[in-house]
Amino acid sequence: MESKYRALDSSNIGFQLLRKSGWKEGTGLGASEQGRLEPIQTQIKKNKCGIGAEMKKKSSTEHISDTQKQNSEKKPKAISKRLRKMLQEDQRMKEKEFDQAFFRDFWPDNV
Repeated sequence: MESKYRALDSSNIGFQLLRKSGWKEGTGLGASEQGRLEPIQTQIKKNKCGIGAEMKKKSSTEHISDTQKQNSEKKPKAISKRLRKMLQEDQRMKEKEFDQAFFRDFWPDNV
């Protein structure tokens, strides 16, 4: 069987590591030397899908149904920054009033 891949030369670090671990050129990897003799062919990946994922084009009806699902499952709207600050200030004031009442109850002479 004619190979379109060229063999690694002895200066390659991978080749050297394999030789040190007992591998012999022309044999497969593994205890029974049953592994591949040829390297796995590589491909350049140009999309954001995972390795092995197949590209599937969505039809317009699938896209519309996905959009409707997203709209129906919307999360509650986040509160605005201004409202959040007002709530934090209100909480701070309640804590301050609690602290003052606590000190008033236990140390009435200091207040």
